Amino acid sequence: MLNNTGIPIYLIAGFLEGGKTEFINFTMQQEYFNDGEKTLLIVCEEGEEEYDPALLAKLHTVMVTLESESALTTEFLKEMKKKYRPQRVIIEYNGMWRMSTITDLKLPSGFELYQIVTIFDASTFQLYLDNMKSLVIDLVSVADMIVFNRCTTELPLSMFKRSIRAVNRQGDVIFEDENGELEDFEEELPYDTEAPVIEIGEDDFGIWYVDALDHPERYDNKVVHFKARILRTPAFPKGSFLPGRNAMTCCADDVAFIGFLCYYEHAADFKSRQWVTITARLRWQYCEAYRDEGPVLYAAAVEDSQPPKEDLVYFN
Repeated sequence: MLNNTGIPIYLIAGFLEGGKTEFINFTMQQEYFNDGEKTLLIVCEEGEEEYDPALLAKLHTVMVTLESESALTTEFLKEMKKKYRPQRVIIEYNGMWRMSTITDLKLPSGFELYQIVTIFDASTFQLYLDNMKSLVIDLVSVADMIVFNRCTTELPLSMFKRSIRAVNRQGDVIFEDENGELEDFEEELPYDTEAPVIEIGEDDFGIWYVDALDHPERYDNKVVHFKARILRTPAFPKGSFLPGRNAMTCCADDVAFIGFLCYYEHAADFKSRQWVTITARLRWQYCEAYRDEGPVLYAAAVEDSQPPKEDLVYFN
């Protein structure tokens, strides 16, 4: 939390022409933001949309352009603080710069990195995800809010959301079309959540994993059937193991084992790395292994199985 003398820094990140300037222009004119206090706007890249000097003056905002990533230093911010004495700072961040340049920076006394918002143009997001995935992940992983603008019903918005949730569990994900925020849109799933037994296909484990964490109401007290590899460790409670899959969260060098704790009366009969098919009831409850609430499986049947055709699972 900020104290009365704190200077909040609002970091607005995203790729060129993604809508950062439009977002900042809109935000600065809102009543909750346009309160007469002096704002320092640091622009780290220039896109097609420009800031209107007359509007900036009206909003008590001074703009400074930063040309290079190496120029974003503690000394630079100290100089800006001394020269302009702002009550808050907005940084329009260059999407090609590393997020650690600002998140790891030692801020001058009184400054606080208060909020990180990442903006994506929904119409070009898939292109960046396919070709610059590590940069996308870097922009997403530390964001407090992820905003997709220029959304249309033809775009796979639910897949975009799962891709974000795979690397950022806490940030708010917001979708906007030309009329404003899309509060509800149909999320397409490759399985039937209303079936007596929800059949999770070999390729769909990652989708199920993310959706179960995001929407516990869809799965609480439901029976699921899936293929997984067993992980056992003395740290798990007696009579339990972790059935899961290797998931690609960023690139081929960034693979994580994901899954939910499972209780089974014959858990000791199975070895780590063994492939099994599991039929289990999922319950959303507090789990000491998670140190939080989350999905916990109670297996009715666990059977030896052949490995899947593809070892890795994805979130789309």
